[in-house]
Amino acid sequence: MTQGAHSLTLAEAALERCRAQGVMLATAESCTGGMISAALTAVAGSSDVFDRGFVTYSNAAKQDMLGVKAATIEAHGAVSEQVASEMALGAVARSGAGIGVAVTGVAGPGASHNKPEGRVCFGLAIAGPPPITMTCEFGAIGRNAVRTRTTETALRLIIDQLSPKTGP
Repeated sequence: MTQGAHSLTLAEAALERCRAQGVMLATAESCTGGMISAALTAVAGSSDVFDRGFVTYSNAAKQDMLGVKAATIEAHGAVSEQVASEMALGAVARSGAGIGVAVTGVAGPGASHNKPEGRVCFGLAIAGPPPITMTCEFGAIGRNAVRTRTTETALRLIIDQLSPKTGP
């Protein structure tokens, strides 16, 4: 299976989880430049659960479109779980979605502000509980590979958080 086909399968599963939960989805993307939204909208019928995608590549766009605080960027840097959290919250607040997934990272080549190439921070906000955040260190695997793995990881995060919970 190719990477593109794998992303499509994950996108189909993420959309199905959203349908099962009756929730609309929004994305807030920096380092992927819209790849998560593209994977989701490549699936026929995605419009019933995909509301919109925000591509906020610059810090100004993160602030203007998603309400990320300048102080958060200054204190933690654009590539941080704190910024990813605010991006995810902003995607939910500024859309018709009940869940927002956000990514911000260094796709490469090279590092940025003491952040290594391949570091990506994720945020996932669901109306109600505090956002979930995590950081993945993909390493210097190349720009396209970092962006693809980021897309796949974001889709898995949606699937995992919307999957039925079993046990106590």
